[in-house]
Amino acid sequence: MYSTCLFCNASLGHNEAIEEFPVGRRLAFDAGKGRLWVVCRKCERWNLTPLEERWEAIESCERQFRATKLRVSTDEIGLARLREGLELVRIGAPQRPEMAAWRYGDQFGRRRRRRLTLVAGGVAAGGLALVAGPLTGLIGFGAIGPAINLLNGGMALYRARTLVHVPDGEGGSFATSLAHLARVRIATEDGELVVRVPGTTSPDGESVPFYRYDRGVDRVLHGAAAVRAAGAILPRLNVAGGKRGEIEDAVALLEETPDVARLFLETARRHEARAHAAWLDKGHPDVLASVPAAQRLALEMAAHEDTERRALEGELHLLEAAWRDAEEIAAIADDMFLPASVDERLARLRKGGK
Repeated sequence: MYSTCLFCNASLGHNEAIEEFPVGRRLAFDAGKGRLWVVCRKCERWNLTPLEERWEAIESCERQFRATKLRVSTDEIGLARLREGLELVRIGAPQRPEMAAWRYGDQFGRRRRRRLTLVAGGVAAGGLALVAGPLTGLIGFGAIGPAINLLNGGMALYRARTLVHVPDGEGGSFATSLAHLARVRIATEDGELVVRVPGTTSPDGESVPFYRYDRGVDRVLHGAAAVRAAGAILPRLNVAGGKRGEIEDAVALLEETPDVARLFLETARRHEARAHAAWLDKGHPDVLASVPAAQRLALEMAAHEDTERRALEGELHLLEAAWRDAEEIAAIADDMFLPASVDERLARLRKGGK
């Protein structure tokens, strides 16, 4: 039984209402297609369960949904809240715009609200420091500039040291830094999608120190491997979420071009043409980060759904491996600051010892 979000590694929580599947505080289910998701309440992403035998859990969700009176629904999608606090999302046969609004509206909207909150908090804290610092004598006028530089330096250090793991197309993965995501390129080559990702290893395979700007050789991925790599990168680039209009435009673009490979390829071609027209730009107008927000959101939706499609076509072992990785990462994060004596004490308590 998996209990950690595939995307943010946060705990998915638990419930006592669905005995067959006690994980999660919000479950989404599609009885017709036999799909069951756990919705992470932190990042709002839908985690498709890798269970091959999930019918009993889905049937239980259906019974609980029908039995509760605290529910709202459209013709194809309904939301019910059980007394125990569990939320159930029942999927019928919705059109893509309605399904996308339910699946992605919450997570993109929450990202945007979180970003706005952080920005507003930073502005308020900075304004308070500028005004109150000199007045109280805690911060002199001459120290304001160095303090800002120190803050910027800390953020740069964090971005340089934070690693993002990207699928390599061969069943493994490689690492790039959060700071280098702004340098990921998207292009076409011989009618095929190409994604170029800065790596963290030198040509001889050695790890390059994080403080070097040029951290290693680029990894070049083509076709389906490029789509999967972009799928791991786009949530980081779309960290600010999107406005309602941008989300609606993204859904419309996905509806217009439902084929994932074609959507990525056409986006890359349009982006190349736009980058070529911006030849006066001295930066890198061909980077993925400069793709318009609505198009980036559409690409993230498409890449995520492509992962689920591959899993449902018989590659459930990929999802199982991803869940195991998420569990391991979460365990490492939980235990990072705990002394060994705590683990030993917990082990004794589980065995009924003292």
